Amino acid sequence: MIRRGLAICCLLAGLATGDAAWAQDPCAYWPPQPKPQNTDRDIVGQDIDTIRERGFITFALYENFPPYSWEDGATPRGVDVEIARIVADDLGVEPRFTFVTPGDRLEDDLRNWIWRGPVVGGAVVNVMMRVPYDARFACRVEQVGFTGQYTGESIAIAYDAESYPDGGPVPAYFRFEPVAVQNDSITDFYLSSFAGGQLSAHIRRFPRMTGAMAALNAGEVPAAMGPLGQLEWGAGDGIAVHQPPLAGFAVSKWTLGVAIHFAYRPLAYSVDDAIAAALADGRIAAIHAEYGISFQPPER
Repeated sequence: MIRRGLAICCLLAGLATGDAAWAQDPCAYWPPQPKPQNTDRDIVGQDIDTIRERGFITFALYENFPPYSWEDGATPRGVDVEIARIVADDLGVEPRFTFVTPGDRLEDDLRNWIWRGPVVGGAVVNVMMRVPYDARFACRVEQVGFTGQYTGESIAIAYDAESYPDGGPVPAYFRFEPVAVQNDSITDFYLSSFAGGQLSAHIRRFPRMTGAMAALNAGEVPAAMGPLGQLEWGAGDGIAVHQPPLAGFAVSKWTLGVAIHFAYRPLAYSVDDAIAAALADGRIAAIHAEYGISFQPPER
């Protein structure tokens, strides 16, 4: 997940540099671009009628990414897996999952799995899960429809309660005490630049957030910082999680939805309707509770 963290970091950093004109019109400074043409093999089975006729819909999910998506032996598990099942059930078809390795940028993932297909192996899917949503980014990637916002994500700090009996730490504490993060993640970049780089010597980097939380649970570090859901999922006995104010963190909260090829609007509308219904009746919140993590309502 190193590259996925870098991809999300670059996206959110770019979205934080808006101005008044962008606030009124997210596409103000982005002229329409030529839409690359698909080849025949990429568009087969993408429209909603074909999906219903063949009896299944395909989803791309990030691999080894608990509590959101991973394979437990041959069994797909995770919050995103269960939400995808809701969508498939609403359409009356079977869900099929493709677990994908993240690219260097979110644009790469969308190109590989939504509108063009990977250069070697695999093919485009109908729906990609856990895609950060922002109107300005959507203007730049015209080959993709962004819809179905189903949850939010935010940055938090997990800590050993005995090490901090007076309350959880804030980033300034890490000038003197170690903190675990996922390498090349948005949190890594934030802490590395915090206070002119004064925290750099105390940042302990791990390939995945699961490794950072394992180090915290083992007492190797007193704190870990990253997405709230991953911290809550990985927290063991004696570990608390809080969300203090984060000075200078431009985008510490964001909304997540799905991505669908821009040409298949009826499919996008149907997927969004299924997600909206599951939000309204509490099924998506219940899925988060089942996995022991907080449900953060999305902006829709």
